[in-house]
Amino acid sequence: MRKGRVLAGVLVLLIVAAGIAAYVERCTVIGWYQTVAARVQGEKGVKSEKGAKGFHYCPMHPNFTSDRPGNCSICGMSLVKKTAAEAPPAGSKSGPGGKKILYYRNPMNPQVTSPVPMKDEMGMDYVPVYEEQAPQAHTGVYISPEKQQLIGVKKGKVQMRKLSGQILTVGRVAYDPTLFVAQQEYLQTLKGHPSAQKAELDYLDERSQSLLRDMRRRLLLLGMSNAEIDELQKRGRPESNLYLPDGEDKNVWVYITIYEYEAGLVQEGRAVQVDTLAYPGETFRGKIVSLTPLLEAATRTLKARALVDNPEGKLKLEMFANVRIDYDLGEKLAVPEDAVMHAGTRDIVFAVDPDGYFTPKTVKLGAKAQGYYEVLRGLATNEEVVTSGNFLVDSESKLNAVLSQMGEPNQPSGGLHD
Repeated sequence: MRKGRVLAGVLVLLIVAAGIAAYVERCTVIGWYQTVAARVQGEKGVKSEKGAKGFHYCPMHPNFTSDRPGNCSICGMSLVKKTAAEAPPAGSKSGPGGKKILYYRNPMNPQVTSPVPMKDEMGMDYVPVYEEQAPQAHTGVYISPEKQQLIGVKKGKVQMRKLSGQILTVGRVAYDPTLFVAQQEYLQTLKGHPSAQKAELDYLDERSQSLLRDMRRRLLLLGMSNAEIDELQKRGRPESNLYLPDGEDKNVWVYITIYEYEAGLVQEGRAVQVDTLAYPGETFRGKIVSLTPLLEAATRTLKARALVDNPEGKLKLEMFANVRIDYDLGEKLAVPEDAVMHAGTRDIVFAVDPDGYFTPKTVKLGAKAQGYYEVLRGLATNEEVVTSGNFLVDSESKLNAVLSQMGEPNQPSGGLHD
């Protein structure tokens, strides 16, 4: 008898347990169904509105909406009523003055957007973005701050800078008997010119003038300037320090090698400093007097003629010398040398905008000095450019071009706007 009561009690417990399990499973299924239905309704309800004057939504789950009061099936909070006029869907023209709302953006992170009104994690309403406020499409590539740090992107400003520098080259103390003889012949022809007998033998006068012009051209080709030739004519004697210096010569000629790519930085009158192996630590100073008009084809160099002080006669003819030429370009708009990518016939710089987009720009550059290029065209003052990691930015740009061809737009990750 007692055994039968125990069995009956166990049976009752099993039946109750089975009932509870069935009820829990039913509630779970119903809850899941309501959640899915709410999400579908939230995506469609805002757009259709079905002619309703308003709708109710969950403050914590704005996608859950209903056309009647109640509780959120996701979190159990009471629904809040919001009229359609207060929450126009994206694409409608119900904003102030009939403005078209394109989408809604997170007030704290503008890169995060939504096609419907909602709140962020702090409960703040998303801000509507109207058609005229929408950002224009970027032609550059977007790189997040995290990726910029990962690939080592560094930036610098395009600014006005005082550009100066120096050319380090070589030269030799001139021993030039050819130029010495040419000067001597020119002076002798000048003395024999029949300028005092213009009335007689005009054809000889014309012949002498032609000979003088030819001799003057020869002096120019040998490196003298027109001003030097005029000075030679006034002095009336050739420069002995080109051939055999005498006690009166307190300076010497130094012929300096100027490479073609530096020729634009060298001008007549520019100061030079000369030192030799024979006198270590001693510097001889002078200035450039003239540049030869002919570029040597084999070496792609010009010859600059500098008159250098030699009061004690230490510099000997044909002695080799190291030469330094200082130059000053003045205030110029300049970009760091590392910011420039040389792409064939073009020079490219990646400009950076505040939104994190990197745009390639073709620039025209001038002289280079102290690690900077003079900017002639293509950039403006205070414009920010990439100074390190630009090859990786270029790779990102090419990848972005491929994605664009595949129909995938270049936009910051995390946006919901489509």
